[in-house]
Amino acid sequence: MVKLKKYNIDGKEVGEVEVQDSLLQADCSTQAVKDYIVAIRNNARQWSANTKGRSEINHSNAKPHPQKGTGRARQGTIKAPQYKGGGIVFGPKPKFDQHTRINRKERQSAIRFLLSEKVKEGQLRILQLEKMDQPKTKRVAQFLKQVGIDGKKLLVLSDEEKACEKERRDFFLSMRNVKKASFMPMRCVSGYDVMKHQEIVVVESAYNALLEKLGG
Repeated sequence: MVKLKKYNIDGKEVGEVEVQDSLLQADCSTQAVKDYIVAIRNNARQWSANTKGRSEINHSNAKPHPQKGTGRARQGTIKAPQYKGGGIVFGPKPKFDQHTRINRKERQSAIRFLLSEKVKEGQLRILQLEKMDQPKTKRVAQFLKQVGIDGKKLLVLSDEEKACEKERRDFFLSMRNVKKASFMPMRCVSGYDVMKHQEIVVVESAYNALLEKLGG
C-alpha cells in the first residue's frame, strides 16, 4: 500500500491518503505508452504546411535570356527551382485525414500506467483545498515552496463539483501567474499531460476521480 501525503494551502502536511497496491499494477507495455504519446503528438499537428511548385508561381513565362549566343546554359522560365523565388521541388503540401486513432482501452491503460508511475515515485500529492478570501498568487507560490516543488513543471488536477466551485476558481486564478504550472479537470487529463509535468497535485475532492483513472 502506498501513502500519498496530503497538504493544506499553507504547505503543512495534514495527513496521508492510502492507495491500494492493486491499483498501481498497470498492465501496459512501454511500447504501448510510446505509441499512445506519438499518436497524441501527431493529432496535435495542423498539417497546414504548403509550398508552391513551378506551375503555381506567379511569374512571367518569358525566357530569362536567349536560347543561344550567350554561352550560358539554356533556361526556359524563371519559375524553375534554381532561380530565387522559383518553385519548390517536392515541397510539403497540406494533408488531410491524418488523424491517428487511439483505442479507448489502450488510452486508459496508458494513462493508468503513467499515473501509477507518478504515485510510485512520490511525485503526486493531495491538496486539501480551503476557501480563500481572494485570489493570491503569493499564497500559492508559498505553498509550492513549502512542499518543495517550486520551479518544477506542475500539473494541478481538480474535480468539477459545484460544491467546490468557489475554492477551485480562486485557486486557479491564484496560480495563473506561476511559471510552469497548469490547471485542468481530472476528466480532461491525458497521458501526455501526465508525462510532461514533473509533479502532480490532486485536489482532495478529485481523489475519487483519481482512483477511477487508476482503475479503482
